[in-house]
Amino acid sequence: MRLHPSFPLVLALAGTLAFTAAVPVGADGIASARLDAPALTVLETSRSSVTLKVEAGPSGAPAGFTLVWMKRSEYLARGGWGAPGTAGVYSTTFYGFPTYNTTPGVTSYALPANGIQNVEAGDLFDETGVLLSQAQELESGTEYMFRVVASGDAESMPSEYSPTVEGTTTTVANCTYTQGYWKTHPEAWPVDNLLLGTVNYTKAQLLQIFNQPARGNGLIILAHQLIAAKLNILQGANPTPVAAVISAADAQIGGLIVPPIGAGFLSPASVNANAQTLDDFNNGNLGVPHCGSVPVRHSSWGGVKTIYR
Repeated sequence: MRLHPSFPLVLALAGTLAFTAAVPVGADGIASARLDAPALTVLETSRSSVTLKVEAGPSGAPAGFTLVWMKRSEYLARGGWGAPGTAGVYSTTFYGFPTYNTTPGVTSYALPANGIQNVEAGDLFDETGVLLSQAQELESGTEYMFRVVASGDAESMPSEYSPTVEGTTTTVANCTYTQGYWKTHPEAWPVDNLLLGTVNYTKAQLLQIFNQPARGNGLIILAHQLIAAKLNILQGANPTPVAAVISAADAQIGGLIVPPIGAGFLSPASVNANAQTLDDFNNGNLGVPHCGSVPVRHSSWGGVKTIYR
């Protein structure tokens, strides 16, 4: 754990002690006011993490906040939340200065009134300004329960907990869609750019290529199937049946720029074998099943993702 040099250690411990610390009392002997409870919203889920938005109440979260989570199955078995620190109940106190999963324009976990900070449970190992009880990835395909509390400090009592929210991590989708699906569901794309041959294309350019009729240009025919195959692999399909064909297709395209972005050309006969194999893969005919009609958005096959971006 790395602490910002200007951040007092006592504040770093404040969130963890928020559960057990004595109620702050002012000079007049009157207990300090309790902070307003933050709000918690699930923003996005992946195979190994859940991203949540923490929004402080009107009194803010001047000492940061603590996120607590557990599996829904254990939550139901216990009839609710167990005590923090017991088996199966995990927490992270956010007190300092994030440098990894940061919210644009927000440089501290100490939030002003109605301030917002996004956090990613399951992806906190490299984060700064946090105290962890569990730094590992979340389990895929698993339902989790989350709640958050504003940490107390010398001036204020910790808040009540926020209402509990639920987030479910995704599973690896070992199935494929055709080019027609990817062309009409850009919101489901797992990436915003791809390499075709040695040329990198943006999502907008790839959609233009998808909508370009081949008109006897084998380069366009091959590109349509290659884009779909790479998107299928990046969303979780097993690449084994077509890994060699994808490499061969990329080598065949090389530095040619696909219309309408460029004016590259290949004869249909020269691409037919590779394009047909990729088409079979995208249709679920090479051992990896077709996904069906339900949209799926997953990020997986991390090593493959690096190759095909």
